[in-house]
Amino acid sequence: MICVETVPKQTLKTSPLLMRIAAHQISEAEAIDMAKAGDAECFEILYSMHKRRIYSLCLRMTGSTEEAEDRTQEVFLQVHRKISSFRGESAFSTWLHRLSVNLVLMHFRKKRLKECSLEEITEPQQEDGPKRDFGARDTVLDGSIDRVNLERAIKNLPPGYRIMFVLHDIEGYEHCEIAEMNGCSIGNSKSQLHKARMKLRDILRLNCSEQKARY
Repeated sequence: MICVETVPKQTLKTSPLLMRIAAHQISEAEAIDMAKAGDAECFEILYSMHKRRIYSLCLRMTGSTEEAEDRTQEVFLQVHRKISSFRGESAFSTWLHRLSVNLVLMHFRKKRLKECSLEEITEPQQEDGPKRDFGARDTVLDGSIDRVNLERAIKNLPPGYRIMFVLHDIEGYEHCEIAEMNGCSIGNSKSQLHKARMKLRDILRLNCSEQKARY
């Protein structure tokens, strides 16, 4: 069993296989095939190539560096077990991304972190209230907030809202895909995204007010 750890820099620098990859003498596909055949060095190299992107995804979804590190570790343990099932029908990065999302969602289900339930029924709209266009782009959020404040605000969202916002507005999943992954209806997915955006806007407004109060 391979222990998934960060490959020492010295090992990577002197690895003939890594040098061949850098020199384009071996493709990622060839490295995958060799890893599927049990080559430990190839698996470590695949881990080194993709770990940062997977960690960033896990961090956005969990909002915790400790949780992100644990989930990243679990993802690559799953990859080690399941890499033989990768058929190349999609890019390896796509397969790995979906596996990571599913693992994080499963983790949240097990911990029963449901500050906002994914099964929650869409709240009825007041007839005289503003029309809600669930699932449409939020032009107020688009391009109006600096990256640091936005990342901080996303981290402060309740877990259910954070997952919905990350999957749709950051990772680009369609509502039909999100609904399938979460076991809910498309309508619930759109409703939860709307609520997540509203909560995010409230957090951003509060942060902005606090920053202005300091000056």
